Amino acid sequence: MEALTLHRFHFAFTITYHYIFPQLTMGLALLIFVLKTMALRGDAVANQAVRFWAKIFGVTFVMGVITGIPMEFQFGTNWSRFSEAAGGVIGQTLAMEGVFAFFLESAFLYLLLYGERRLGQRGHWVAALLVFIGTWLSGFFIVCTNAWMQHPVGYEITPDGVIKLASLSALFTNPWAFPQYLHVMVGTTITASFVMAAIGAFYVLRGEHVATARRFLSLAVVVGLIASVLAAAPTGDIQAGRVYKLQPVTFAAMEGHFHTEDGAGMVLIGQPNVPEMHLDNPVILPNMLSFLTHQRWDARVIGLSDYNRDLWPDNIELLYYSYHVMAGLGTFFIGIMMLGAFFLWRRTLHEQRWLLWILMLALPFPFIANTAGWMTAELGRQPWLIYGLMRTADGHSTNVSGGNALFTLIGFMGLYVMVSALYFFLTTRIIAHGPESDPTGHEFEIAGGEPEKVGA
Repeated sequence: MEALTLHRFHFAFTITYHYIFPQLTMGLALLIFVLKTMALRGDAVANQAVRFWAKIFGVTFVMGVITGIPMEFQFGTNWSRFSEAAGGVIGQTLAMEGVFAFFLESAFLYLLLYGERRLGQRGHWVAALLVFIGTWLSGFFIVCTNAWMQHPVGYEITPDGVIKLASLSALFTNPWAFPQYLHVMVGTTITASFVMAAIGAFYVLRGEHVATARRFLSLAVVVGLIASVLAAAPTGDIQAGRVYKLQPVTFAAMEGHFHTEDGAGMVLIGQPNVPEMHLDNPVILPNMLSFLTHQRWDARVIGLSDYNRDLWPDNIELLYYSYHVMAGLGTFFIGIMMLGAFFLWRRTLHEQRWLLWILMLALPFPFIANTAGWMTAELGRQPWLIYGLMRTADGHSTNVSGGNALFTLIGFMGLYVMVSALYFFLTTRIIAHGPESDPTGHEFEIAGGEPEKVGA
C-alpha cells in the first residue's frame, strides 16, 4: 500500500474516532444550558438533570482532548508539506481554538462540575453559559479551518510557494464557513438530543429516576425535533447550494448525477455504476434536483461527464453513499422526533413503550449520520487538499514511509481500543448510578439555597 494512502487512512481514522466525542459535548453544552436555565427558574428536577449530564459531559470532554491532541501532531508528522505551505493560514484558527475556546470551556467546566455550592444558582448558570459559548466557539474555529480548505479565501502566495493569510476577516466571513458551521452545530445537537432521549427512555422503561428522566427526555424530544428539521432546511439546503456553486463536480458526484439534464431528478435510491456512467435501480423524484438547485423545475444541472476526469472525486461510490446515508438518516430522525413530540403533546410519551424502545435503540445513528456528513465533505474535496490550490498527493510527508505510517496506525488503533473500554466503563457507571436522587416526593438541597420539597 502506498504511503499516501496510509497517511490518508491514518488521518481519517483518528479524526473519525475523535469526532465521536466533540459532537456529543457540543450538543450537550446547549442542552445542559437549557436545563440549567429551567433550574434557575425554579425547576429542581431540571437541576438534578444538570448534575447528571455534566458528569457525562466531563468524561466525554476528556476523551475529546485525549483523541484530539494526536490529530494536531499529524499535521507535522504525516502532512508536513501541507503544514509548511499553509501553516500560516490554518495555524491562525487552530491557535484561536486552543487559546480562546478550549481554555474557556475547560476552565468553566470545572466550575460547572464542582462549583455549584460555592457559586450559587446564578453563578452556576453563568458557568453553564460560558461552557456552552466556549464549546460552540471551538466548533466555529475548527469549521473555519475546514471551510478555508474547501474554499480558500483571503490568502496570497509568496514566490517560494508559501500560502500566507492576507485577510483575517475574509477567513472568518468565508461564504463556505457560516452555512457549514450552522449545519455542523445542528448535527451535534441532534446527536446530543438522541443520546439524552435514549438514556431518558432507558430509565423510564426500567422505572428508575423517572421524574428526572421524563424531564430531560421531554427536552431532548423538543430540541431534537427542531434540530432535525433545521438540519434538512434551511442549513442542509443552503450548504448543498454552496457545494453546487463552489464545487459543482462534487455536487454532481454526491448526487449521482452523471449527465447534464434539463429538469434533473433527485435520486432517492440507486447504486452508482461509474464505469458505465449511470445509476443502477434508481428511484428518482422527477425535476426535484433542478428545483432545489435553481428554484425552477426545468433548470439545467451539469452532470459529472462534463467535467475533466482529473477533477473528479477519488471515490465517487463512497462519496455518493455517504451523502445518501446522511440524508436518509436525517429523514428518519425527523420522523422519530415528530412521533415523540406528538405523544409528548398528548402527555403520554412515557406510556408509549414501543416508542421509548425506538428512542433508546436509535442512539448510535446520529453518530453514523454525522460521520457520513463529514465523509461527504472530505471525500467531495478530493483530489484537493486545499481546493484548487494543493492536491492531496502534494501535501503528505515524503520522508515518512508507508511502513512507519502503518506501524503508528496499528498503535493508535490499539490505544483507542483501550481508551474506548475506559470511556464505556466510566459512562456506564454514571448511567447505572443515575441522577443523585429522584426528587419526586423527597427533600433535597439546591446548592446555595434551602432544602425544597418537590412534589410530583
